[in-house]
Amino acid sequence: MSGTSLSDVNPPRDAAFADASKDDTPLQLSVHGMPDPESSPVSERQTRVGRWKMLAVLLVCATPVLASYFTYYVIRPEGRRNFGELIDPQRTLPSLVASTPEGRPLPLPTLKGQWLLVAVGGGACDGLCEQQLYLQRQLREMLGKERDRVERVWLLNDDQPVREAIRPGLQGTTILRVPPQALAQWLAPADGATLAEHLYVVDPMGNWMMRFPARMERAQAAQAKRDLDRLLRASSSWDEAGR
Repeated sequence: MSGTSLSDVNPPRDAAFADASKDDTPLQLSVHGMPDPESSPVSERQTRVGRWKMLAVLLVCATPVLASYFTYYVIRPEGRRNFGELIDPQRTLPSLVASTPEGRPLPLPTLKGQWLLVAVGGGACDGLCEQQLYLQRQLREMLGKERDRVERVWLLNDDQPVREAIRPGLQGTTILRVPPQALAQWLAPADGATLAEHLYVVDPMGNWMMRFPARMERAQAAQAKRDLDRLLRASSSWDEAGR
């Protein structure tokens, strides 16, 4: 086969690469933006779900307390009436320092954490005072197995020493001396009555929330007990005996 060379038909590969190498045009790379994780639909959805879960946990923790107060204050079955007077708005324990009969200081807020049945009177304790302390003891004992959730408190509103004759009946009672001016800023009697004529109910959070009628008689103790029973039942899911 004269006059024909295979090298003329198919140029060498080295020549082809040499031609390509002459092109100095830089390579063009396309960079595509990455999605912002903060603005992605999945991230936003996860954030919303997390917030709802947090709110659900808070609601579960608060529900027992809210439900007990809703039951007692809002849901009122037909024909049911309270013997004691509900205090609205409630008044919380003041941040003041009382003292024991021996003179030891004790901040009033330390009484929180327990239902309190409170009486007020002078150290000499006249006939009315003795009657109130007797009813206070009887009411607590009438509560039976729930009595350990209620603490008896006697607030002295003068500087007189506690009369020796009444001391045996005060076993188990928390006795504190409080200046009368400070006491009047927390507790209040009904119109025409005095502080010493009532028994007062304070909840475990330190809120004065009920006042029994002035000069309550022994025959009325059962009615007062029914109010205490309702309060203790309504708070049974979140309150236990002791602090």
